[in-house]
Amino acid sequence: MARDFYEALGVSRDAGTEEIQQAYRKLARRYHPDINHDPGAEDRFKEINEAYQVLSDPATRRRYDRFGPDFRQIPEDMADAGPRRRRAGGRSVHFGPDDGGGIDFEDLFGSIFGSGGGFGPIPGADQEAELVLSVEEAYRGGKRRVSVDGRGGREYEVTIPPGVTDGQRIRLPGEGGQGRGRGAAGDLLLRVRIAPHSRYRLEGRDIHVVLPLAPWEAALGAHVPVSTPGGEVKVRVRPGTSSGRRLRLRGEGMPNPGGRPGDLFTEIRIMVPPRPTARERELFEELAAASDFDPRRGH
Repeated sequence: MARDFYEALGVSRDAGTEEIQQAYRKLARRYHPDINHDPGAEDRFKEINEAYQVLSDPATRRRYDRFGPDFRQIPEDMADAGPRRRRAGGRSVHFGPDDGGGIDFEDLFGSIFGSGGGFGPIPGADQEAELVLSVEEAYRGGKRRVSVDGRGGREYEVTIPPGVTDGQRIRLPGEGGQGRGRGAAGDLLLRVRIAPHSRYRLEGRDIHVVLPLAPWEAALGAHVPVSTPGGEVKVRVRPGTSSGRRLRLRGEGMPNPGGRPGDLFTEIRIMVPPRPTARERELFEELAAASDFDPRRGH
């Protein structure tokens, strides 16, 4: 026995018959080897099958509760009187004390997967693919033709919601794995990946951007334009602003149709002319002579 039968079905030791049945149905759908092709699915299905056969029979369950993993070595007449199992018409049927209150295991199995000697409708599995977007595409949203690898070049028209975030999934109903026995097809889930950008850095719905300033803009203050995925906005720079300071523009980040939009954070970076003209050099020299400001001294 790989593990405790109650643990195998995910139920408590005082679970009732209905709870055990529901747990079995759920796990059987998930791990049946005709549906789940993972390497360990068949062993897991056998485990829950065995656990169900033991716990669904009141007498066998009492023996298991009383004697633990060695219950099969204990003769039935040593346990409390209770239901027995016998073969009937080539099928394993469990009867309660009144020969009518038990569970037909194969009927239960058939109710899960269909009857008539085969499986009934089995829904197709959901499938995933990656959808790479630029920051601008994620910001604006809209429609886009998408080709998914492994689908023979087939294209899908995808509606991208404005403000979609990295990791978010866009669902295409009915475009996943095919069902069996008239089962509905699964869905195709496009997992969004937002490509790195040379200017913008995203943290959730917040956008971070560097704001270059000329020395005089930082010293004197200014209203300067900032480029965002949604267009240009104006930022007020206070006099005496230093490099590294962050300015926050509320609501100017990624949109959010269902709630509050993100914010835009600008990080100040003061730039100097790489090759100053003669006049610029002259003015900087005058400033240096007139000013007693020392950026390396505490202030």
